[in-house]
Amino acid sequence: MVEHLTKESFKEKVFDFEKNKDWKFEGNKPCLVDFYADWCGPCKMVAPILDELKAEYGEALDIYKIDTEKEQELSAMFGIQSIPSLLFIPKDGQPQMAQGALSKENFKQAFAEVLKVEAK
Repeated sequence: MVEHLTKESFKEKVFDFEKNKDWKFEGNKPCLVDFYADWCGPCKMVAPILDELKAEYGEALDIYKIDTEKEQELSAMFGIQSIPSLLFIPKDGQPQMAQGALSKENFKQAFAEVLKVEAK
């Protein structure tokens, strides 16, 4: 299941921006963070794809969602201007942001290239 994050759970599971100035990933496996809003059409198209991908990849990665309406501080911190915005976070290395709705194949390609994970 895709997990929804708040500012507090984001700090625990992804990045504690109040403790660290430089990027320091808190997770133990690669993840994708989907910045979305309930009213966003393209976000609604991405949601079932993310559910399918979570089922296919299982424990290889975490998939998180952040509601930009509820978590405005997180959205501002990442400079979210358009949604969906997708933050791909490898276990080691810098995160990479993609904007707009991606196809399932594009997600799989990014998972392989950026996150270094394959479906189970």
